[in-house]
Amino acid sequence: MPTEHTRIAVLGAGFGGIGLAIKLREAGFDDIVVLERADDLGGTWQANTYPGCACDVPSQLYSFSFAPNPEWSRTYGRQPEILDYLRTVAERHDVLRHLRLGTELLDARWDDEDSLWRIETSRGELTADYFISAAGVFAEAKFPSLPGLDTFAGRAFHSLHWDHDHDLTGERVAVIGTGASAVQFVPEIQPKVEALTVFQRSAPWIVPRLDRPTLGLERLLLRQIPLAQKAVRGTWYTLIESFGLVGFVDNRFRHPYELLGRIQLRRQIRDPRLRAKVTPDYMIGCKRAIFSDAYLPALDQDNVDVVTDGIAEVRPHSIITRAGAEIPVDTIIFGTGFTSIPTAFDRIVGRDGVSIAQLHHQRPQTYLGAAVAGFPNFFCTLGPFGAAGNQSAIFMLESQIAYIVDALTTLRARGEHRVEVRAQVQDDFVEEMRRRSADTVWLTGGCESYYTTPDGGNAGLYPNWSFEYRRRTRRFDIESYEVSA
Repeated sequence: MPTEHTRIAVLGAGFGGIGLAIKLREAGFDDIVVLERADDLGGTWQANTYPGCACDVPSQLYSFSFAPNPEWSRTYGRQPEILDYLRTVAERHDVLRHLRLGTELLDARWDDEDSLWRIETSRGELTADYFISAAGVFAEAKFPSLPGLDTFAGRAFHSLHWDHDHDLTGERVAVIGTGASAVQFVPEIQPKVEALTVFQRSAPWIVPRLDRPTLGLERLLLRQIPLAQKAVRGTWYTLIESFGLVGFVDNRFRHPYELLGRIQLRRQIRDPRLRAKVTPDYMIGCKRAIFSDAYLPALDQDNVDVVTDGIAEVRPHSIITRAGAEIPVDTIIFGTGFTSIPTAFDRIVGRDGVSIAQLHHQRPQTYLGAAVAGFPNFFCTLGPFGAAGNQSAIFMLESQIAYIVDALTTLRARGEHRVEVRAQVQDDFVEEMRRRSADTVWLTGGCESYYTTPDGGNAGLYPNWSFEYRRRTRRFDIESYEVSA
């Protein structure tokens, strides 16, 4: 039986994969296969189902500009509603027939002789003229290395793999990590547990979320007046874009934002000793600031303790701190974030036999976060320097999708088949990113985070305004690429 061939193979059925399929179809490309290892579409919004899971970008902005939704029930969408939105958009645009659910990528290699991608999946092999990765970075759990963890006799799981069958009522629970996921699920579980110990390595900046249910009148106006919805989206865009003042313009702009965080702390934490524990010791924006109105009050309850001593070891029924204290524990929940480089990147191998992961381990590198030298006929979304710390990921995704679709449309019109970004163009872009990042708060703010590499460099945030990025990606700059028939 001959190997199946497709014009375009897309990896991942989250916002990136769904958006690509829609815009490729609009451009006249119909021979598309979207590979998704999960049994449903949705990406991170299918994978993360922990209590309280929600977006930290307002729903009117965290949605496709070409598929506005006037029916959001809250300012910030929660996981089930965001997943329903994606399903609705995929159905409306006839994307479902392109999906290969339950199909994991095992290997993808560029065949230079035949000028195509040879792709092996858990459900067989196929070849593709073009391969586009829309694999997200919030779908693979990261665990800390803790001595004795394998001896723990209780239940232990990561927020990404929440055990919904495990009842936490009356249990002694340890939460390890204080990132965005933990900030969301801690207030949800605090009322039901007997004792909750939060192990904090670094206090996050918490600023007001101001989430609320939307009014029926609001939704009616948004349905009837599309311009009103654009105005709301534009307002949120401007507010979030302003975080760039702190990130890469001048860290002295941080003071108003830090004041908001300090007011929140004083208003929501009564105990001065606890307040001191959860006061950040670095500049806001150095790592991801978190919007929450519920986390700090949850910490200030009688059944909650915040531990900053660090973990020395895990025993069958307890955790020992570095200060020597023994804390009885029935369940451990890891809120320790996600791997920075998806496993799939180990399986995507370019012209020189090097994988995407190997390249990124050497140094974060792409061109515009969308193309990689040494990987012909390959594009990606939200690659290094294609994500922004001061804007909705959907805005950046739409910019990359438009760029990629324009690239394939341009090649089709010219009768060209092979395309690869010039190595010097990519090197110049990466050097520009390094130079522009030198004085950013991400590198000078006094913290360690997934924003930075182990040697203290920028791990992949775009150090400029998102509207400037959109200008750069508005058209496919074919002069930056080697193209041939």
